[in-house]
Amino acid sequence: MPVTIVTPSPETQSKGETQYFEAIRPINPGPRSRQGELPKTIRASQTPTESVTAIPEGAPEESPESRPMPSLPSTVKSTSSPIENRSSGERAEIVDTTTDPQEVRKIVDLGLELAAKNLPYKYASADPADGGMDCSGFIDYVLTQCGIKDVPRDAREQYVWVRKAGNFQAVLAQRDDTFELDSLKPGDLLFWASNFGVSREPEITQTMIYIGRDMATNQRLMVGASENGTFKGEKKSGVGIFDFKLGSSEPKTDDEPTSIFVGYGHIPNFVQ
Repeated sequence: MPVTIVTPSPETQSKGETQYFEAIRPINPGPRSRQGELPKTIRASQTPTESVTAIPEGAPEESPESRPMPSLPSTVKSTSSPIENRSSGERAEIVDTTTDPQEVRKIVDLGLELAAKNLPYKYASADPADGGMDCSGFIDYVLTQCGIKDVPRDAREQYVWVRKAGNFQAVLAQRDDTFELDSLKPGDLLFWASNFGVSREPEITQTMIYIGRDMATNQRLMVGASENGTFKGEKKSGVGIFDFKLGSSEPKTDDEPTSIFVGYGHIPNFVQ
């Protein structure tokens, strides 16, 4: 049987597009854009390297202020003292220590090591293992650990010990520039007494070890234990480094005794 081939006319072919073909759906996802052309979903403020997140219809537009910023680590500021917290490097902060005898350097070094421990002032303690020390206990511990024998435990007995050895230098003037401090050397013991008995039998209330001058300020420094000391002009208590200054004490109430510096002396039977 012969097959008849019907060729549609141009008019019929035009009508057939609407009859036989559905509307072309958009491709999802869309085709990749040509190289160098940004996708239409990227805002003008974005760069090609940024990731694009689909934004639902009706969502509020994001402002630059509302975008979360990465948190940066806070800057760590050092609040430590340049002398107090470096037992091995503290000698560089003190003037003329390299010329001191080895025995003196040993005493100063041990004192600075104790100062770096931030121990509190603890009455009747002469051992850092007890959690603190008092002024005469600090002297007793440091000198004994450095091989000095027969060190008295009490502050007044330490004063008498130095006086009997003939190494004591009384200081009457209360000025930092007095000539009476000309013989002062690192390792010397410093003594304060109550202002009620400084003439014949002073009541010793405080003792320290002189360690030299601060290289930056030229201020005299001492190490020991104190309840009411200063370091770089700031009040301080405990075991540590302190300013050594002469002069009248600050006014206090009648119920609170004051102290006055009475003098210093070399350690008995000790070469300085």
